[in-house]
Amino acid sequence: MKYCAFLRGVNVKGTNMKMVEVCQVFKDAGMSDVVSILASGNIVFSSEKKADELKKILEKAMSEHFSYEAFLFIKSQEEIENFWSGNPFEKNEDLHSYTFVGNDGIEKVLMKEFENASKTENENAKIVNNIFYWQVPKGNTLDSTFGKILGKKSLKDQFTSRNINTFEKILKKF
Repeated sequence: MKYCAFLRGVNVKGTNMKMVEVCQVFKDAGMSDVVSILASGNIVFSSEKKADELKKILEKAMSEHFSYEAFLFIKSQEEIENFWSGNPFEKNEDLHSYTFVGNDGIEKVLMKEFENASKTENENAKIVNNIFYWQVPKGNTLDSTFGKILGKKSLKDQFTSRNINTFEKILKKF
């Protein structure tokens, strides 16, 4: 079965790694057809194992190889298609749209945080099919109140986010 692993915290805040090396760790852990998409930690691969088992195997392999506490989320091709097709926001050159990949129920936690945050003009969030989507004006992603909440240590093992365009690139590799 084909999957995509979304690594959290890759190539930010001092956790730097080359995707070629990450792909090798996946291969050494028994994955096949391994390819990376962008430098933000999106790894498409094949395995006969179930997603929850793969998460444990790959987090352990990544943690050991790179000497950091790895967090990743494994999604199937069907799930990736749902992330892409569920996007409630129209394309707008002035706005970034993000999708959040994470643990079950994280969308409710994120929506509560979003509702309590002050917002910039045109900033919006929606939940579609238990997936949290966030749209923010370009240049405001890290400066917005909600953007700052996303870096909370208490949430570090709960989710990761990607620009919606990343999902299109991932789907082309399946």
